[in-house]
Amino acid sequence: MALSTEQRPWRLMFRAFRYRNYRLFFGGQGISLIGTWMQRIAIGWLVYRLTQSPAMLGLAGFFSQFPTFVLAPFAGVMADKFDRHKIMVIAQVLAMLQAVVLAALIFTNTITVWWVVALTAVLALVNAFDIPARQSFIVEMVEDKKDLGNAIALNSAMFNSARLIGPSIAGVIIAAVGEGLCFTLNAVSSLAVIAALLAMKLAPRSAARSQQNVFQELKMGFNYAFGSVPIRSTLILLAIVSLVGMPYTILMPVMAQDILHGGAKTLGLLMAAVGVGALAGAGFLASRKDARGLEKMIPMSAAVFGAGVIVFSLSTSIFLSMAMLAITGFGMMASMATSNTVLQTVVDDDKRGRVMSFFAMAFMGMAPLGSLLGGWSADMIGAPKTLLVSGVICIAASFLFARELMLIGPILASIKRRLGIPPMVPRYPTPPE
Repeated sequence: MALSTEQRPWRLMFRAFRYRNYRLFFGGQGISLIGTWMQRIAIGWLVYRLTQSPAMLGLAGFFSQFPTFVLAPFAGVMADKFDRHKIMVIAQVLAMLQAVVLAALIFTNTITVWWVVALTAVLALVNAFDIPARQSFIVEMVEDKKDLGNAIALNSAMFNSARLIGPSIAGVIIAAVGEGLCFTLNAVSSLAVIAALLAMKLAPRSAARSQQNVFQELKMGFNYAFGSVPIRSTLILLAIVSLVGMPYTILMPVMAQDILHGGAKTLGLLMAAVGVGALAGAGFLASRKDARGLEKMIPMSAAVFGAGVIVFSLSTSIFLSMAMLAITGFGMMASMATSNTVLQTVVDDDKRGRVMSFFAMAFMGMAPLGSLLGGWSADMIGAPKTLLVSGVICIAASFLFARELMLIGPILASIKRRLGIPPMVPRYPTPPE
């Protein structure tokens, strides 16, 4: 039975925990993500320690996500055609093995920057299949669609709690014993999510049987996603923000060392500040009684993100930088989570995997191109100016999206009526014929 909206906000915030499979997923993934964030920090610091080059940070960032951009659409077809649960289990096992290899190379003192680049590319290949399956799998864990937005917000809270905890631990470990232990702990943490996935009890899901080949299925999904104004506009804004905004993460070692004159601990503090803001944003979204007006938050949160990046680029104070990164984290998380909720709500289930693969392309797949561009730009004009330009472009894109809302609103209302789900947004006037 659905929880009443009269209940206290803290009870509304955790209503997706009514579902056993979701609780298992949340617990296992939460532990694993702490290890994932430890590894991310360790990789960035390791690359910069080995090369002292912002361009190499950009190159490593590019290869850590570009395979996701290339393969995610095909992986989305697989997520629609095959068992998403099995795809996730296999992906998690492969990710664990990647961390084991990185740790072994560190402890045997055979690590080189090219080994790091190659192994991050391997993990990106794995993520290309994991992300569409995992995003689509949320619907199978949360039976009532009215709780879908809450589950997505809690996922974001989990992700950003790990972003808060993981980098803080990593900064201390790297300063004390080096990067190798971070990779080891990430491999161990993967066992938690693998165990959680295997413990789930799932209803049989009939796989889609189609006579069309993968490319035909991909074309059908592309036409469906980009033929829909709400889906297309949401994906485009997310792609722009990811392309020009998200590279701030790969330039963080430069800002920590060269601008703030700190070390690995400073980097950990900066990343933790992002996690604090993102966690606050996730808690805010999870505590909402309903999703009315949610689409308006997409451009607003993108603009908040851009403003945070701009002020961070101008800061030479660790305290101001941390405050701005908290705002940046809030804006990025809110933009991603609200976009995810809108897409998951309006998409047809038989095309969910493909649409979420385009979401992965927009959110994660564009970031490597931005990392390459950001690293090159930082070499040319410096990291602060690069971040300043990035923030300005994000704000401009958010204003362009806001202009689309008068068109998107009525279409969203029409889709919801067709699907028979409660209104996500306030009523809009019927568009003229």
